[in-house]
Amino acid sequence: MNNPHQGARLTVYSREQIVARVLAGQKAAEVAAAFGVSLRTVRKWLARFRAGGAAALSNRASSPARVAGRLPDRLVALALHLRRDLRLTGAAIAARLGLARSTVARWLARAGMGRLARLDPPEPVRRYQRARPGELIHLDIKKLGRFDRPGHRVTGTRTGCRNRGAGWDFVHVAVDDATRLAYVEVLGDERRNTTTAFLLRALRWFRAHGIRTERVMTDNGSAYRSRRFAKALRWL
Repeated sequence: MNNPHQGARLTVYSREQIVARVLAGQKAAEVAAAFGVSLRTVRKWLARFRAGGAAALSNRASSPARVAGRLPDRLVALALHLRRDLRLTGAAIAARLGLARSTVARWLARAGMGRLARLDPPEPVRRYQRARPGELIHLDIKKLGRFDRPGHRVTGTRTGCRNRGAGWDFVHVAVDDATRLAYVEVLGDERRNTTTAFLLRALRWFRAHGIRTERVMTDNGSAYRSRRFAKALRWL
């Protein structure tokens, strides 16, 4: 069978039979119906046989017969230079070198310069950790949806598992930077009064564990930026 392609509908033997039947006088449409292929397929193999004989019925390589001319190395190097050193866009490089934008984009992508942000190595991760307990306390809130019925991961189906209107839980977290000791409460909202009260309880809890808080760091949540929260910090 001369190693037929895995997805090929016809083997080399079948192609030979198709050609033989047509040459014997059978109509191409009848041959196509008999082998379960299209009329175009029959005509294709017949044309190949007439052009190259029985050898033309074998499988061909999947590589293209023609390959477009490769961009000269000097142009590739120049394009990469314009990108790396002058920070030109792909369109500007194409216009300066008289090349197609798609060609420039392809070579920039191959060199890993498709994005300007990749031209400079990323800054190393800056890690820090306070030296003593209480020097810095991190505050944050995680919003979690409630369930009033089992979800799809339990039931195995998404039908009738919607939990709309069940509400939300708000996980308030305080973490000491030096020791990673954490105090957590699940509360009903993230408003300023709730957040401020949590701050007081958290700092009192840390104090009970021998940690005297010096600084507090939060994100820009509305409750953390409220006057009540700021007043509590000044009072503390």
